[in-house]
Amino acid sequence: MAFFRRSIVLLVLICLGCSAQSVSPDVEHRVQRQVRSYYGLPSSVKVKLGPLHGSEFAGYDALTITFYAGENDKKDYDFLLSKDGKTLVRFTRLDLTQDPYAAVMKKINLTGRPTRGNQQAKVVAVNYDDFQCPFCSRMHQTLFPELLKEYGDRVVFIYKDFPLAEIHPWATHAAVDANCLGSQNADAYWEFADYVHANQPEFNSQKGHEAQFAALDQLTLQQAQKHGLDSAKIQTCVQVQNEEAINASRKEGEAIGVDSTPAMFVNGQKVDGALPIEEIRAILDSALEQAGVPVPAHPASAAGASPSQ
Repeated sequence: MAFFRRSIVLLVLICLGCSAQSVSPDVEHRVQRQVRSYYGLPSSVKVKLGPLHGSEFAGYDALTITFYAGENDKKDYDFLLSKDGKTLVRFTRLDLTQDPYAAVMKKINLTGRPTRGNQQAKVVAVNYDDFQCPFCSRMHQTLFPELLKEYGDRVVFIYKDFPLAEIHPWATHAAVDANCLGSQNADAYWEFADYVHANQPEFNSQKGHEAQFAALDQLTLQQAQKHGLDSAKIQTCVQVQNEEAINASRKEGEAIGVDSTPAMFVNGQKVDGALPIEEIRAILDSALEQAGVPVPAHPASAAGASPSQ
């Protein structure tokens, strides 16, 4: 019986040795130097090698290397180490059964957002916008009206809020006012957006934030009257200035990689910055082709433009 117990203990120790082996001191020294040199790590960052494990790749073991930049700041990276200790491979597994762009779109809440274009379109362009951002103004005037005219029957354009309040003091107020209108009428929302993006200097030139807010509120009430909206509800909405939806939109944007504006997602593929119209056409055309939708005819000047123009 005692012999049987000793045999079991020995077997367990052997199995543990097979499943998790330490890197030899010589190999660890060489890995440390290569990793520090390749990634340009400062001496303050500590590098720790985890135990070796079997991998699905012949001739290689798997291991995790941890970078410690501080007591509570560490990052784990997966590597493969050849069994002869001569080659280290950075290992990144990509799940080809999942569509990364579709995953991004699932994280974007479009409920109740005003739209432009074909609401049933297979291509959805979601733009994270800041009403006071000059680059957003440039992007807005590229999208509307020209690209809307070209793609409006096969692409739907939707705006989400991402005001950079730290540098744009009236952007959040403008977003709230726009949403007050959008809750009742999409056309009123878009006309407000068109005007603000086309006339940013008018609001920037107002003396003080309160004057800027007042100018935005006046525009909002004018739109409400023009479109026959419930002015009392709009007035209340403007006065309350509930930023909850704005904050939720910004948090959502940050979760999918938005850190500046404008940032547009075309069927989940991120497009950064106010790109030239030719580049946006190319992105939209590619999305349409992938969705099996015919690409629209473009103006002769656009069709003949070279990539360098």
